[in-house]
Amino acid sequence: MATRILVAGIGNIFLGDDGFGSEVIRSLGDSFYRRDDVRVTDYGIGGMHLAYDLLDGWAALVLVDALPDRGAPGALHVFEADHETPHAAAALDAHGIDPGAVFASLCALGGSAPRTVVVGCEVVDTTEGIGLSEPVRASVPDAVNAVRAAVAMLTGPAVQEV
Repeated sequence: MATRILVAGIGNIFLGDDGFGSEVIRSLGDSFYRRDDVRVTDYGIGGMHLAYDLLDGWAALVLVDALPDRGAPGALHVFEADHETPHAAAALDAHGIDPGAVFASLCALGGSAPRTVVVGCEVVDTTEGIGLSEPVRASVPDAVNAVRAAVAMLTGPAVQEV
């Protein structure tokens, strides 16, 4: 049986660089959409939707999101999420999505978080407005490659076969 991977872009496209996850998902292209073992979805600000979808028994999650500015705007970071640390309390927010709240909601629904690889970019500007800043936009192609690499790593050698 193939390893099932959920690739999830999250963020608010109306808050500048917070739309990074959505832009990466849009830029992935059609190749991922034709695979049976990978589902690619732009969740936008639909945190509860993502939590409910994670109840479907995914082997892994690749989460694409904007990260706080830590002094290197536009810098790309790829890391595994820590599901051992207690999560924030589950709360609904109609204007944003917090991964910790998504995982807390998932646990409250009786599920558990799958192995999660985060592909994130440090933001420049998350004030109201549509469109990514230049440093964040410039990181989108590298983020697309990072998502592809994460999926290849998570699915193992089978993804290499043609």
